[in-house]
Amino acid sequence: MTKARTLADFNTAAIPASVLTGTLPALNGSALTNLPAGATNTPSFLTKMSSAQTIANNSDTTLQFDSIADGFDTDSGFNAGTYTYTIPSGEGGKYFMYAGTYLHSNVADKFVVLKFITTQGTKGETYTGSINANAGVQASAQMIQNFNAGDTVFMRIYHNFGGTRDTSSGIQNTYFGGFKLAE
Repeated sequence: MTKARTLADFNTAAIPASVLTGTLPALNGSALTNLPAGATNTPSFLTKMSSAQTIANNSDTTLQFDSIADGFDTDSGFNAGTYTYTIPSGEGGKYFMYAGTYLHSNVADKFVVLKFITTQGTKGETYTGSINANAGVQASAQMIQNFNAGDTVFMRIYHNFGGTRDTSSGIQNTYFGGFKLAE
């Protein structure tokens, strides 16, 4: 029996081509099993804030995700006027939801709370600390949740930085999205 060789056998970061022999298996995915045929992760959406939003101190504030520009909404479930995503008819199931926003802080030892507000109550609450007085905070939150058709979800933010603070805007700094998990 031949011993399988490793990089350590050659005392190098790469295996010399001269010692590679034989046929390597080709992987094309056809041997994968137990995957749902034709499964997709839709409906799905990704939104952003088109402009900065001022957030009051010690106040639960609804984040104004108001645009799918640079994003998408496969089943038209997002309402830019209410900043809310509604699970489309016939599309109940498990969803992965995610959100993030950059909040200018300029204070240390404080925190931001980013949370999903759903028909079923507050979910996926995440606390992010402000550790550097010279930088802001990029807060993010994720959750997996069972939703029924017609259920809604939107985002709220809370901070204790003292005084008002502004979010950033644009898809790279402020985003809210989700997709149905294929089952």
